[in-house]
Amino acid sequence: MLGSGDRPNVASEAKRLRPEIEKLADVVAWDLEFAADLTAVDADLAIVLGGDGSILRAAHQMGYRQIPVVGVNLGKLGFLADLSPAVFIQVLPEICAGKFRIVEHLMFECRLERRTPDASSTDVEWTTVKGQLGLNEVAVLAGAPFAMLEVHLYVDSELVTTYSCDGLIVSTPVGSTAHSLSAGGPILRKDLQAFVISPISPHTLSNRPVVDAADRVYEMVVPRPHAGTAAIVDGLLLGSLSPGDRVRVECAKPRFKLVEAPGHGYYRTLREKLGWGGRLASRDD
Repeated sequence: MLGSGDRPNVASEAKRLRPEIEKLADVVAWDLEFAADLTAVDADLAIVLGGDGSILRAAHQMGYRQIPVVGVNLGKLGFLADLSPAVFIQVLPEICAGKFRIVEHLMFECRLERRTPDASSTDVEWTTVKGQLGLNEVAVLAGAPFAMLEVHLYVDSELVTTYSCDGLIVSTPVGSTAHSLSAGGPILRKDLQAFVISPISPHTLSNRPVVDAADRVYEMVVPRPHAGTAAIVDGLLLGSLSPGDRVRVECAKPRFKLVEAPGHGYYRTLREKLGWGGRLASRDD
């Protein structure tokens, strides 16, 4: 079981749920600090308590050895952490009996790369400053002094356009309901193999979000970054940008694996979390 024990109700709820879990399954790891090395843990499922942020942390913690995740929502919205504790207890016997579906979701590799001139030739080499496996999104944000930023977007080394904006987001389908959605991006079904590129407050109104295939390589280059311009992966700082740095995003081999419990499909989650209420009521109703 995984979760942030310093968050309200997580530690107490974990203590309450543990006896119910142990009636049906063996608990081989218990980590409420996201500190354990999970690479050597042999487990069939990972139960994550909290919200979508906790699930993101769990995905990072598992790294290149992803274990199927059951998300128990103790947060607010919870697109990934879909089950309430009460519903989790109800469906746990079915999950332990194998009556569930595992939905695999796209993950990505992000690398911050910097030019390294070769004194012996005219060629330019790229050095990886830092890399990160991610699940939600990569964002290049303008930062202080909070003036508009120019970002060149390349897809498979071809220049797509230059955005004048407050930032640019490259998001997976899982991340399409997060920062990208707030920036006006579309909702992508979570098992699609695609990325969505969403500019943040673009200067040109014709700049709209773009959806493209996951097997392409996406690069963002900022020729003149501000002092605070940075690349962010899943809400965590990847690194500050120097002039000409590129942020390279491509599909990763690991897949994030989310357990879909019986009766809790994709559109039910959207309907409940986004408040899609159905028909409009007339004034006479």
